[in-house]
Amino acid sequence: MSDTTSTEDLTAEQHDLTSATDSGTESGTASAPQGDGAPLDASAARADSPPAGETVAAEGADGAEGANGVDVAQGSSDTNETGEAPETAASVKPEKGSRVRQLEREGEVAADFLETLLDIADLDGDLDVDVDGDRAAVAIVDSDEGRVPRRLVGQDGKVLEALQELTRLAVQVETGERSRLMLDIAGHRAERREALVELARLAIAEVKASGEKKSLDAMSAFERKVVHDEVAAAGLSSESEGVDPKRHVVILPA
Repeated sequence: MSDTTSTEDLTAEQHDLTSATDSGTESGTASAPQGDGAPLDASAARADSPPAGETVAAEGADGAEGANGVDVAQGSSDTNETGEAPETAASVKPEKGSRVRQLEREGEVAADFLETLLDIADLDGDLDVDVDGDRAAVAIVDSDEGRVPRRLVGQDGKVLEALQELTRLAVQVETGERSRLMLDIAGHRAERREALVELARLAIAEVKASGEKKSLDAMSAFERKVVHDEVAAAGLSSESEGVDPKRHVVILPA
């Protein structure tokens, strides 16, 4: 009887072991495609891979060499010869507008300073503020109440030059930036500019005729600048020599 029981028990254990093995095999077969080590289907891999032509085109879109061997970035109409995007009106305009606003601000500060100065000295005069090239320009002009005292210009414009330096310092203190502001009083600089242009033209004609350099009288920095500009416009060159107050312009032959 014990032999029969042992045989039955052994048969039951073998059946359980077989069932467990079959169950594990089915489970392993079902989960195998999700494992890290499962092989990929070759046809599926080929279907997911883009054709060779598409890969080159994609690289070309990023600026690499395209299918025809042409650098797409350099060949683009949106880039210049250096491969950099050219400056456009949209990119330049904000910077230029910012500079103009800065110069306008300098003019406003200068006008406030000069108006206070005129009030303290009880002097007549109106203020005109403008932007002249890359400089703020402020002018004290005659007003309805009276004329601007010409003593504010001084002999050879020396008082005017001193007032201009004071005004530049006031602007620098207020804005924190060095100013190249130009100040005019009672049209002195405008009249002087016209006279200097005529003087420069006569000197230029003399240099061209003689072929020799010509030295002019001592001038202020403003006056020398006017002459240098006129000489350059005539196709000649010039230089400044000496030390203030005897610094002067020398016009050189071609």
